[in-house]
Amino acid sequence: MPHTPVAIIGAGPAGLVLSHLLAQGGVESVVLERHSREHIEQRVRAGLMEHGTVALLREAGLGERMMAAGFPHRGTEFRVFGDRHRIPYSDLYGGREMRVYPQQELVADLVRLRLASGAPIVFEAEDVTISGADSDRPAVCYTVDGRSERLDCDFVAGCDGFHGVSRPSIPEGVLTTYDQRLPFGWLGIIAAVAPSTEEIIYALSERGFAGHMIRTHEVSRFYLQCDPDGDIEEWPDDRIWAELRARLATNDGWTLREGPILEKSISELRSFVVEPMQWGRLFLAGDAAHIVPPTGAKGMNLAIADAKVLADALVRWFRGGDSSGLDSYSASCLRRVWRVQEFSTWMSWMLHRLPDDTPNLEFRRALQRAQLDYVCSSPVAAASFAENYVGIEGF
Repeated sequence: MPHTPVAIIGAGPAGLVLSHLLAQGGVESVVLERHSREHIEQRVRAGLMEHGTVALLREAGLGERMMAAGFPHRGTEFRVFGDRHRIPYSDLYGGREMRVYPQQELVADLVRLRLASGAPIVFEAEDVTISGADSDRPAVCYTVDGRSERLDCDFVAGCDGFHGVSRPSIPEGVLTTYDQRLPFGWLGIIAAVAPSTEEIIYALSERGFAGHMIRTHEVSRFYLQCDPDGDIEEWPDDRIWAELRARLATNDGWTLREGPILEKSISELRSFVVEPMQWGRLFLAGDAAHIVPPTGAKGMNLAIADAKVLADALVRWFRGGDSSGLDSYSASCLRRVWRVQEFSTWMSWMLHRLPDDTPNLEFRRALQRAQLDYVCSSPVAAASFAENYVGIEGF
């Protein structure tokens, strides 16, 4: 039976970055992905990379195209009932900048580089099952092209997302689950139109939250607060543009560019964490272990941070039998996970119109306005936002 030191389930950012970092440390791996290569290279995801994520990818030799095709991001704008407030987070946090580069483009880069090196990715691997994770001889079974395959390994990295097989493979009672569903939904829109801004906009109006994100020079991403259980059919294109104009409007006459809408979907805002992020020789990374509200733009960055911690721990084990990094993997990752959860949840409550059934509604809205005023007017509060948004060093 074929054997690999590390079986990686999932070819998203976590799994692919992990595979590259392991290879650079002299550790071979096999990546299993249930979708086709075309699918994972085209599905639209986040696109804002923390300073630390950019530095990691560049240091690993994985960021050449990111640096050439992406573009720097040094500040963000809060719009509060029509008033504009720019937070220059790069200036506030030691000159550190973020970078805009669509996640699907990064995935395509990582796939291309891995395949060019001769390392395997098994696409369209179906019916994946994990066995023996609580022993020193785990195995992953799967079906590809109608054939049943078994891959023996020393470790399994579950990087297959929230709906993957890795987390459910852990027996009941092992994991503690934290799950919070916020009372906000996001209508996400991809439009074939040049951005109307050079920096990300977060806007709160009487009609709710709106976000204007940047993807490329020709494509823009927008978000509208909506009912998380709403029907996408209730959002024809004309209504979407009308709401974006109203919610992003400013008191100084700013105008929004409009264009064809390519995609639209509704998603909930949710926090989800499992502890620990490991069981035996099965280690969870990225969305398999945690989901954060998208308001803070942290999901992809958190997944790549997990991959870095796990890669370092595995390389140390294979090089000299040092298991300390593996033993502390979960605790090391969760420290950052909970910091990001708090920040993203805080941003979400601050920037969304509170539901009408919120207890003490008017009092809560007054507190919300006070918080926004503090962040937009206090250099100390703005600096704290900057530190969290760019990515806190040492977490």
